[in-house]
Amino acid sequence: MLSDITLGQYLPGRSLIHRMDPRVKLALTFAFIVFLFVASNFQGLALMVALMLVVLCLSGVPVSQYFKSLKAILFIVLFTAALNLFYGSGRRVWGWKFMQITDGGIGNAIFISVRIVCLILFSSVLTFTTSPTQLTDAMERIMKPLQVLHVKVHEIAMMMTIALRFVPTLLEETDRIMSAQKARGADMESGGLRQRVKSLIPVLIPLFVSSFRRAYDLAMAMECRCYHGGEGRTRMKQLHMTGLDAAAVAVAAVFCAGVVLCAALFPASLH
Repeated sequence: MLSDITLGQYLPGRSLIHRMDPRVKLALTFAFIVFLFVASNFQGLALMVALMLVVLCLSGVPVSQYFKSLKAILFIVLFTAALNLFYGSGRRVWGWKFMQITDGGIGNAIFISVRIVCLILFSSVLTFTTSPTQLTDAMERIMKPLQVLHVKVHEIAMMMTIALRFVPTLLEETDRIMSAQKARGADMESGGLRQRVKSLIPVLIPLFVSSFRRAYDLAMAMECRCYHGGEGRTRMKQLHMTGLDAAAVAVAAVFCAGVVLCAALFPASLH
């Protein structure tokens, strides 16, 4: 299960999405999330799904990686869909005592499930095709106007990127500790919920110790390299926008305009 969590993983490549400016990718990801919730009917949602499929095809990332990212949140998708089945109006499909399922509830469940899947897949494209260093530079450049308010933009971007970068490392460490505990006879899969929670204590303690040691080593390495924040620092690789980024923004603008148009012309799908 831990190996199915793909958050923070970067897959090097030379696809069109890989070659885009990270600032544009980050801004378009936020725009996609916003307009994904602006889409209030199936017509607008279909446009966002189409845009997502185009981006997935252009990313050059194996489909198996996207399936792994979905597998980790499959329970959340199913649970949310099950809840939305009972919220909706329209023709009654099934009922038992105070619970009933209507065609509107079925539509709500499908709509919300597709929305969550699109949210996870499009966010995965950003981390799969953008290195942690590029993400740091992109977030720092985008938040640069906040420096007027004396916000430490560089430090915030650095902390966010380090946290994202260490997610796969901590998952790998957790898997290694669990394997070592099982090799010593630990039983982590049988018994009730209370017993399983107690069996995780021998995993959490060494994991916390390892995490603090890793954080201390990283801080020591940064200090030895005379790191004192972003003031006066230069970059080896400068970010430059190209015609590819302009084309991506134009295509995204067309799809977003289509979502707004669909919201104005067609009634909302959620009831």
